[in-house]
Amino acid sequence: MNSGVSLTLETVDQGVRAERRALVCVCAVAFAFSANYTNHAPLAGTLMRQFGFGQTLAGLLTTGIFFTHAAMQLPGGHLVDRMGAARVLTFALAWVAAGNFAIAFSGAYWQLLAWKIFVGVGTGTCFVAGARYIHDALRARRLSFGQGLYGGSILLGSGFVIFAMPRISAWLRWRGAFLISAAVAAAIWILWVRAAPPAPSGMQARGRFGDVLHTRQLWLLGLMQMASFGLAIVVGTWITALLSNEFQMPPAKAGLAGSFVLLLGIGMRPLGGLLRRRVGIRVLLAASSLMNALGCFVLASGGHSLSLAVAAIGLIGTGCGLPYAALFTRAGALVPGRAGAAMGLINMLGIVMILAGAPLAGRLADWSGSFRSSFLALAVFSLVAWAAVSLISRDEPAPSV
Repeated sequence: MNSGVSLTLETVDQGVRAERRALVCVCAVAFAFSANYTNHAPLAGTLMRQFGFGQTLAGLLTTGIFFTHAAMQLPGGHLVDRMGAARVLTFALAWVAAGNFAIAFSGAYWQLLAWKIFVGVGTGTCFVAGARYIHDALRARRLSFGQGLYGGSILLGSGFVIFAMPRISAWLRWRGAFLISAAVAAAIWILWVRAAPPAPSGMQARGRFGDVLHTRQLWLLGLMQMASFGLAIVVGTWITALLSNEFQMPPAKAGLAGSFVLLLGIGMRPLGGLLRRRVGIRVLLAASSLMNALGCFVLASGGHSLSLAVAAIGLIGTGCGLPYAALFTRAGALVPGRAGAAMGLINMLGIVMILAGAPLAGRLADWSGSFRSSFLALAVFSLVAWAAVSLISRDEPAPSV
């Protein structure tokens, strides 16, 4: 009897170690592919001088990668559901590494743009494959926290390269910086292939792909992703201009303060995963939406209190970060056999908010003469999301373990 108990404990311990290894490997992958969201941004001035293009075309490099990143969410999720997350992630991360190597040898602007579009196919597939891998590899009591860590790793990767790429470029020039970016992706690809444990799921998708599109709750979760991740990127796009113009903050300090909208998410996403196990999803989403609405209203009100403006940024960063894990764990639970496509759908809607919301906020500021009107519109959008929380199905808080 004692040997049977020992065998059971050993099996449980092996399972825990496998889950931890899976989480470390997939978070490393998240860091590697998300670095490609922004690895070109801090080198934009150098690239513009090198190839002779302006700021509009520089902005298209970001649009290019996010366009294909968004476009791959549903087909990438479908592929993951059919072939398995680990297998798809192996190919997708190699795709990202290859694209970075190609960017390093670009000889014209159109080549830079083409390869960023190419890389977006890989990052989009990586994202949904990683989210599905966690869904399959982690047990229920660790799932929300695991999804939160995965989401935090994505923000860490996209934020770290903004700091690192100029320094690498000063040492190795811009081509060398992209080669380092490619080398990091290649090294983590080797880690993934050699160390990631297989996820315990069937290879074939269960249920119809159409079930994803006809699940109303997924569209509501997509709205919440628009009002959290999408809102964070839109706010991050224009917060520097608002702080500089309305609060007379020096541009360097405005950029630093504005970056906290995203940087807070590195910690808030895992924290949201922990809170998700203790409160219902409605409470978490409603509180987050109200934080975002209040923060945007404060910024829209103008005034000259920098401390109040920074507090508002903290509210938005917190409100945008907390829902992440709850949204993706709920999406996977709604359509378990098509969890990849379900997660892809809600993330695609979040990216649509970025692609449409950022230019619309700029257009509204041009029309009104102030970014205060843009942040007022974002506050109203957050209140719409808050009202829609009542339509999301209830759940019971998970028991403490």
